[in-house]
Amino acid sequence: MSASLRPKRAVVFDLDGTLLDSLPLVLEAIRHALEPFGGSPTMDIFARLGGPPERFLADLLPDPVHVPVALRRMVDFHHGNHRLIQPYAGAVETLRDLRARGIPAGIWTGRDRASTRTLLASHGLDGIVDGVVCGDDLPTHKPDPEGLLALVSRLGCAPAETLLVGDADVDVLGGHAGGVETVLIRHQRTIAPAVTAVCWRDVASPAEAYALVRARLLG
Repeated sequence: MSASLRPKRAVVFDLDGTLLDSLPLVLEAIRHALEPFGGSPTMDIFARLGGPPERFLADLLPDPVHVPVALRRMVDFHHGNHRLIQPYAGAVETLRDLRARGIPAGIWTGRDRASTRTLLASHGLDGIVDGVVCGDDLPTHKPDPEGLLALVSRLGCAPAETLLVGDADVDVLGGHAGGVETVLIRHQRTIAPAVTAVCWRDVASPAEAYALVRARLLG
């Protein structure tokens, strides 16, 4: 049976840009972090999100020595405005329907555990997912598949039985490395051919991704 027809028993979602409409706030927080030092993020930054912010901030700053101050500015701005983050239309309903059908669903995010817990609780998502792996849970980060595979095991499924949904290149590359088929949400980005070549499907919006999840797992 081809990979595209292999039945799925579980699904793993990225959080930011996949379940939660947080990308505008993330972009503003990064812009605020860089403001005293020069430099401005563009949509291309989202291809690299998914790991610790120290990693991408160092690439955006003229001198890595400024990373600690920039990181504090970014965290403070984000915490002061996190209530602006809302789930995408259809996200909560999809997770609830998966739960009602007994289909395990997890979240694999590069976000830290503390802010992830706050966001999930704020939107009632913590009670309808079966496992969460955050960016500070393990020493490895996306696209290393260690966190994904740990979560897949926690969900009680094999990688080949699991579908991954994300919006960053590191989600696709992590899924590919772990043997998990991935749906990539493009948003408004142009995706490199090397990335689209290793994802199962790429779609323009979260709504389209949820529809694929429903078709693949709910029938």
